[in-house]
Amino acid sequence: MKFDAIIVGGSYAGLSAAMALGRSLRNVLVIDGGEPCNRQTPHSHNFITQDGQTPAAIAALAKEQVLKYPTITFVTDKAIKAEKVDDSFEIRTESGKCFSGKKVVLATGVVDQMRPIPGFAECWGNTVIHCPYCHGYEVRNEKIGILTNSDASYEFARLINNWSKDIRILTDGDCEIPEENLEKLHYKKFPVIEGEVEALIHENGKLQKVLFKDGRELELTAIFVRVPFQFATDLHEQLGCELNDHGHIKVNDLQQTSVPGVYAAGDATTGFRSVASATATGNKAGALINHELIHEEDI
Repeated sequence: MKFDAIIVGGSYAGLSAAMALGRSLRNVLVIDGGEPCNRQTPHSHNFITQDGQTPAAIAALAKEQVLKYPTITFVTDKAIKAEKVDDSFEIRTESGKCFSGKKVVLATGVVDQMRPIPGFAECWGNTVIHCPYCHGYEVRNEKIGILTNSDASYEFARLINNWSKDIRILTDGDCEIPEENLEKLHYKKFPVIEGEVEALIHENGKLQKVLFKDGRELELTAIFVRVPFQFATDLHEQLGCELNDHGHIKVNDLQQTSVPGVYAAGDATTGFRSVASATATGNKAGALINHELIHEEDI
Protein backbone atom coordinates (compact mmCIF):
# COMPACT_ATOMS: atom_id res chain seq x y z
CA MET A 1 0.00 0.00 0.00
CA LYS A 2 1.27 3.43 -0.91
CA PHE A 3 0.23 6.07 1.61
CA ASP A 4 -0.76 9.56 0.59
CA ALA A 5 1.57 10.83 3.28
CA ILE A 6 4.05 9.40 5.76
CA ILE A 7 4.55 11.47 8.89
CA VAL A 8 7.75 10.83 10.82
CA GLY A 9 7.16 11.91 14.41
CA GLY A 10 3.96 11.34 16.34
CA SER A 11 4.02 14.14 18.85
CA TYR A 12 2.11 17.45 18.59
CA ALA A 13 3.20 18.53 15.10
CA GLY A 14 2.94 15.07 13.61
CA LEU A 15 -0.43 14.27 15.14
CA SER A 16 -1.79 17.65 14.08
CA ALA A 17 -0.69 17.03 10.49
CA ALA A 18 -2.25 13.57 10.65
CA MET A 19 -5.58 14.93 11.84
CA ALA A 20 -5.77 17.47 8.99
CA LEU A 21 -5.00 14.73 6.49
CA GLY A 22 -7.29 12.17 8.11
CA ARG A 23 -10.16 14.63 7.96
CA SER A 24 -9.28 15.08 4.28
CA LEU A 25 -9.84 11.33 3.75
CA ARG A 26 -6.16 10.71 3.06
CA ASN A 27 -4.38 7.45 3.84
CA VAL A 28 -1.72 8.44 6.35
CA LEU A 29 1.02 6.60 8.21
CA VAL A 30 2.50 8.06 11.40
CA ILE A 31 5.80 6.59 12.56
CA ASP A 32 6.89 7.50 16.07
CA GLY A 33 9.67 6.29 18.37
CA GLY A 34 7.96 7.46 21.56
CA GLU A 35 10.59 9.87 22.90
CA PRO A 36 9.29 13.46 22.75
CA CYS A 37 11.80 16.12 23.81
CA ASN A 38 9.55 17.41 26.61
CA ARG A 39 8.89 14.02 28.19
CA GLN A 40 10.25 15.04 31.61
CA THR A 41 8.53 18.44 31.70
CA PRO A 42 5.91 18.22 34.48
CA HIS A 43 3.34 20.58 32.93
CA SER A 44 2.71 22.26 29.61
CA HIS A 45 1.53 25.86 29.48
CA ASN A 46 0.47 28.58 27.08
CA PHE A 47 -1.65 26.20 24.99
CA ILE A 48 -5.27 27.22 25.19
CA THR A 49 -7.70 24.57 26.60
CA GLN A 50 -4.74 22.49 27.84
CA ASP A 51 -2.91 24.97 30.08
CA GLY A 52 -1.27 23.16 33.00
CA GLN A 53 -1.84 19.68 31.60
CA THR A 54 1.02 17.20 31.41
CA PRO A 55 2.66 16.82 27.99
CA ALA A 56 1.98 13.08 28.07
CA ALA A 57 -1.74 13.63 28.69
CA ILE A 58 -1.99 16.13 25.83
CA ALA A 59 -0.22 13.74 23.46
CA ALA A 60 -2.32 10.77 24.58
CA LEU A 61 -5.59 12.62 24.01
CA ALA A 62 -4.36 13.87 20.64
CA LYS A 63 -3.40 10.35 19.57
CA GLU A 64 -6.76 8.98 20.71
CA GLN A 65 -8.63 11.60 18.71
CA VAL A 66 -6.43 11.24 15.62
CA LEU A 67 -6.80 7.44 15.50
CA LYS A 68 -10.58 7.77 15.35
CA TYR A 69 -10.09 8.61 11.68
CA PRO A 70 -10.01 5.23 9.90
CA THR A 71 -7.49 6.23 7.21
CA ILE A 72 -4.75 6.93 9.76
CA THR A 73 -2.29 4.21 10.78
CA PHE A 74 0.10 4.61 13.72
CA VAL A 75 3.31 2.57 13.98
CA THR A 76 5.60 2.63 17.00
CA ASP A 77 9.04 2.37 15.45
CA LYS A 78 12.03 4.51 14.55
CA ALA A 79 12.48 5.76 11.00
CA ILE A 80 16.15 5.42 10.06
CA LYS A 81 16.29 5.77 6.26
CA ALA A 82 14.46 7.94 3.74
CA GLU A 83 14.88 8.23 0.00
CA LYS A 84 13.05 9.30 -3.13
CA VAL A 85 12.17 6.36 -5.36
CA ASP A 86 10.54 7.33 -8.67
CA ASP A 87 7.45 9.38 -7.76
CA SER A 88 7.33 8.28 -4.12
CA PHE A 89 9.30 8.32 -0.91
CA GLU A 90 10.41 5.18 0.89
CA ILE A 91 10.87 5.20 4.66
CA ARG A 92 12.65 2.31 6.35
CA THR A 93 12.44 1.67 10.07
CA GLU A 94 14.68 0.24 12.74
CA SER A 95 12.61 -2.96 12.83
CA GLY A 96 13.22 -3.53 9.10
CA LYS A 97 9.86 -2.40 7.73
CA CYS A 98 9.63 -0.32 4.56
CA PHE A 99 6.79 2.07 3.74
CA SER A 100 6.03 4.12 0.64
CA GLY A 101 4.26 7.47 0.47
CA LYS A 102 3.55 10.24 -2.00
CA LYS A 103 4.51 12.94 0.53
CA VAL A 104 6.57 13.08 3.69
CA VAL A 105 6.23 15.22 6.81
CA LEU A 106 9.31 15.50 9.00
CA ALA A 107 7.96 16.18 12.49
CA THR A 108 10.99 14.61 14.10
CA GLY A 109 11.76 17.29 16.68
CA VAL A 110 15.14 17.90 18.25
CA VAL A 111 17.28 16.61 21.11
CA ASP A 112 18.50 19.26 23.54
CA GLN A 113 22.16 18.99 24.48
CA MET A 114 22.62 19.05 28.22
CA ARG A 115 25.48 20.90 29.88
CA PRO A 116 27.81 18.51 31.74
CA ILE A 117 26.83 19.91 35.13
CA PRO A 118 25.55 17.44 37.75
CA GLY A 119 21.85 18.10 38.28
CA PHE A 120 21.40 20.00 35.01
CA ALA A 121 19.71 17.20 33.07
CA GLU A 122 17.60 16.20 36.08
CA CYS A 123 16.22 19.76 36.36
CA TRP A 124 15.80 20.29 32.61
CA GLY A 125 12.24 21.17 31.63
CA ASN A 126 11.28 21.64 35.28
CA THR A 127 13.37 24.36 36.92
CA VAL A 128 16.16 24.60 34.36
CA ILE A 129 14.16 26.01 31.50
CA HIS A 130 14.51 27.65 28.11
CA CYS A 131 11.17 29.38 27.43
CA PRO A 132 9.64 32.07 29.66
CA TYR A 133 6.35 31.85 27.77
CA CYS A 134 6.06 28.17 28.63
CA HIS A 135 7.43 28.28 32.19
CA GLY A 136 8.02 31.87 33.30
CA TYR A 137 4.69 32.38 35.05
CA GLU A 138 5.35 29.46 37.40
CA VAL A 139 8.58 31.07 38.70
CA ARG A 140 7.38 34.68 38.61
CA ASN A 141 8.89 36.99 41.22
CA GLU A 142 11.30 34.28 42.36
CA LYS A 143 15.10 34.26 42.52
CA ILE A 144 16.12 33.53 38.95
CA GLY A 145 19.47 32.74 37.39
CA ILE A 146 20.34 33.10 33.72
CA LEU A 147 23.14 30.80 32.64
CA THR A 148 24.79 32.71 29.81
CA ASN A 149 28.17 34.09 28.86
CA SER A 150 27.59 35.57 25.43
CA ASP A 151 26.67 38.76 23.61
CA ALA A 152 23.01 37.74 24.00
CA SER A 153 23.21 38.09 27.79
CA TYR A 154 21.67 41.55 28.02
CA GLU A 155 18.69 40.85 25.76
CA PHE A 156 18.08 37.54 27.56
CA ALA A 157 18.10 39.32 30.92
CA ARG A 158 15.72 42.02 29.66
CA LEU A 159 13.30 39.33 28.53
CA ILE A 160 13.31 37.37 31.80
CA ASN A 161 13.11 40.62 33.79
CA ASN A 162 9.46 40.82 32.78
CA TRP A 163 8.77 37.81 35.03
CA SER A 164 11.14 38.58 37.90
CA LYS A 165 13.18 41.54 39.14
CA ASP A 166 15.50 39.27 41.15
CA ILE A 167 17.85 38.08 38.42
CA ARG A 168 21.50 37.07 38.37
CA ILE A 169 23.69 36.30 35.37
CA LEU A 170 25.82 33.17 35.85
CA THR A 171 28.77 32.96 33.45
CA ASP A 172 29.93 29.46 34.46
CA GLY A 173 33.56 30.49 34.08
CA ASP A 174 35.48 33.68 33.40
CA CYS A 175 33.25 36.42 32.04
CA GLU A 176 33.29 36.58 28.23
CA ILE A 177 30.34 38.95 27.83
CA PRO A 178 31.29 41.81 25.47
CA GLU A 179 32.06 45.05 27.30
CA GLU A 180 29.14 46.92 25.73
CA ASN A 181 26.62 44.37 26.96
CA LEU A 182 28.36 44.10 30.31
CA GLU A 183 27.96 47.83 30.82
CA LYS A 184 24.25 47.55 30.03
CA LEU A 185 23.86 44.74 32.53
CA HIS A 186 25.59 46.78 35.24
CA TYR A 187 23.52 49.85 34.38
CA LYS A 188 20.30 47.85 34.74
CA LYS A 189 21.66 46.36 37.98
CA PHE A 190 21.76 42.75 36.82
CA PRO A 191 24.48 41.11 38.98
CA VAL A 192 27.03 39.15 36.97
CA ILE A 193 28.43 36.19 38.92
CA GLU A 194 31.59 34.64 37.53
CA GLY A 195 32.94 31.20 38.38
CA GLU A 196 32.51 27.64 37.19
CA VAL A 197 29.40 25.83 38.36
CA GLU A 198 30.12 22.61 40.23
CA ALA A 199 26.56 21.28 40.49
CA LEU A 200 22.90 22.15 40.71
CA ILE A 201 21.45 21.03 44.02
CA HIS A 202 17.85 19.94 43.58
CA GLU A 203 15.11 17.72 44.89
CA ASN A 204 13.35 15.69 42.19
CA GLY A 205 14.13 18.32 39.57
CA LYS A 206 13.23 21.28 41.79
CA LEU A 207 16.27 23.54 41.95
CA GLN A 208 17.37 24.61 45.42
CA LYS A 209 20.79 26.16 44.94
CA VAL A 210 23.83 26.44 42.71
CA LEU A 211 27.15 25.14 44.00
CA PHE A 212 30.27 26.76 42.52
CA LYS A 213 33.64 25.06 42.23
CA ASP A 214 35.19 27.57 44.63
CA GLY A 215 32.72 26.55 47.34
CA ARG A 216 30.24 29.41 47.03
CA GLU A 217 26.53 28.62 47.09
CA LEU A 218 23.64 30.57 45.59
CA GLU A 219 19.99 29.89 46.33
CA LEU A 220 17.82 30.02 43.21
CA THR A 221 14.34 28.83 42.28
CA ALA A 222 15.01 28.43 38.55
CA ILE A 223 17.61 28.92 35.86
CA PHE A 224 16.93 30.03 32.32
CA VAL A 225 19.38 28.82 29.71
CA ARG A 226 19.58 28.27 25.99
CA VAL A 227 21.19 25.00 24.98
CA PRO A 228 22.29 23.75 21.58
CA PHE A 229 20.29 21.05 19.87
CA GLN A 230 20.74 18.10 17.58
CA PHE A 231 18.14 16.70 15.24
CA ALA A 232 16.44 13.56 16.47
CA THR A 233 17.15 11.92 13.09
CA ASP A 234 19.22 12.66 9.99
CA LEU A 235 16.34 11.98 7.59
CA HIS A 236 16.41 15.58 6.41
CA GLU A 237 20.04 15.11 5.37
CA GLN A 238 19.25 11.86 3.59
CA LEU A 239 16.52 13.61 1.62
CA GLY A 240 18.67 16.66 0.88
CA CYS A 241 16.68 19.28 2.80
CA GLU A 242 18.37 22.64 3.27
CA LEU A 243 18.83 24.24 6.69
CA ASN A 244 18.12 27.88 7.56
CA ASP A 245 20.57 30.35 9.11
CA HIS A 246 19.69 29.11 12.61
CA GLY A 247 20.36 25.47 11.81
CA HIS A 248 16.73 24.34 11.56
CA ILE A 249 15.12 22.62 8.60
CA LYS A 250 14.34 25.38 6.13
CA VAL A 251 10.63 25.69 5.31
CA ASN A 252 8.51 28.28 3.55
CA ASP A 253 5.19 29.69 4.78
CA LEU A 254 3.48 26.48 3.64
CA GLN A 255 5.85 24.24 5.67
CA GLN A 256 7.46 22.99 2.44
CA THR A 257 11.16 22.14 2.59
CA SER A 258 13.61 22.71 -0.25
CA VAL A 259 12.80 19.19 -1.51
CA PRO A 260 9.52 18.92 -3.45
CA GLY A 261 7.07 16.64 -1.69
CA VAL A 262 8.83 16.89 1.68
CA TYR A 263 7.27 19.02 4.41
CA ALA A 264 8.52 19.72 7.92
CA ALA A 265 6.82 20.98 11.08
CA GLY A 266 7.44 21.46 14.77
CA ASP A 267 10.64 22.00 16.73
CA ALA A 268 12.93 20.89 13.91
CA THR A 269 11.87 23.95 11.90
CA THR A 270 11.95 26.81 14.40
CA GLY A 271 13.49 28.13 17.60
CA PHE A 272 10.04 29.20 18.77
CA ARG A 273 9.33 25.97 20.56
CA SER A 274 5.97 25.38 22.16
CA VAL A 275 3.12 22.89 21.96
CA ALA A 276 0.91 25.54 20.40
CA SER A 277 3.45 26.42 17.73
CA ALA A 278 4.16 22.78 16.86
CA THR A 279 0.45 22.04 16.60
CA ALA A 280 -0.12 25.02 14.31
CA THR A 281 2.70 24.13 11.92
CA GLY A 282 1.59 20.51 11.77
CA ASN A 283 -1.97 21.50 10.96
CA LYS A 284 -0.75 23.77 8.19
CA ALA A 285 1.49 21.07 6.71
CA GLY A 286 -1.37 18.57 6.64
CA ALA A 287 -3.76 20.97 4.94
CA LEU A 288 -1.22 22.02 2.34
CA ILE A 289 -0.29 18.43 1.52
CA ASN A 290 -3.95 17.69 0.84
CA HIS A 291 -4.13 20.77 -1.37
CA GLU A 292 -1.03 19.63 -3.29
CA LEU A 293 -2.43 16.13 -3.74
CA ILE A 294 -5.68 17.53 -5.11
CA HIS A 295 -3.74 19.62 -7.60
CA GLU A 296 -1.64 16.63 -8.70
CA GLU A 297 -4.71 14.43 -9.10
CA ASP A 298 -6.27 16.99 -11.46
CA ILE A 299 -3.25 16.96 -13.78
